[in-house]
Amino acid sequence: MANPVTAPARPGRLVVLSAPSGAGKTTLVKALRAADPLLGFSVSYTTRPARPGEVDGRDYFFVEPGLFTGMVGHGEFLEHAEVFGHRYGTSRAQVQAALDRGQNLLLEIDWQGAQQVRANAPDCVSVFILPPSRAELERRLRGRGTDSEAVIQRRLGQALDDMAHWSEFDHVIVNDRLDEAVSALREIVAGRGERWSTRNPEARDQATAIGGAPPA
Repeated sequence: MANPVTAPARPGRLVVLSAPSGAGKTTLVKALRAADPLLGFSVSYTTRPARPGEVDGRDYFFVEPGLFTGMVGHGEFLEHAEVFGHRYGTSRAQVQAALDRGQNLLLEIDWQGAQQVRANAPDCVSVFILPPSRAELERRLRGRGTDSEAVIQRRLGQALDDMAHWSEFDHVIVNDRLDEAVSALREIVAGRGERWSTRNPEARDQATAIGGAPPA
């Protein structure tokens, strides 16, 4: 009797998540991963030194600048950028291996990196997270209690600039209630994100009220 043929696993879904500072992305991602432990999380490469408590391969892959440059030259990154003098990149092979296993994979990245990923992996699903309002965004940034007024104003200005890019993404979620935002993200990961699509008039109107009107 012939052995049954095992159907290949459904390719996984690459979900690209971006948000301005103060939108609650870190808390949201932590809650999402707790709710969906099978969801993979992309580990970036970086040239910066490891901080106390960080583990190579878990938090980042820590590499020398020369190796990073070589990886760029060989097209090994889906995206890469320099931030405060250090370089960061997302491994194309690491992402593809997870997707080939049928694993859904979350990539947490800024909107500029998301542009590169969408160009290199057009089948990805992109999600932008907005705060409930601009006033709440400022309250959250001030609530940290460790930054000077100048730093707060700089962070606020950067966050407002970042928010203007929400319409470039496939989906937009307003992170007002954490449980609802996690539920929305899980629906999007599962391929049921029509309610939060940036083509949905209701979602667009809500996002426009917070992040500003999309470019004409």
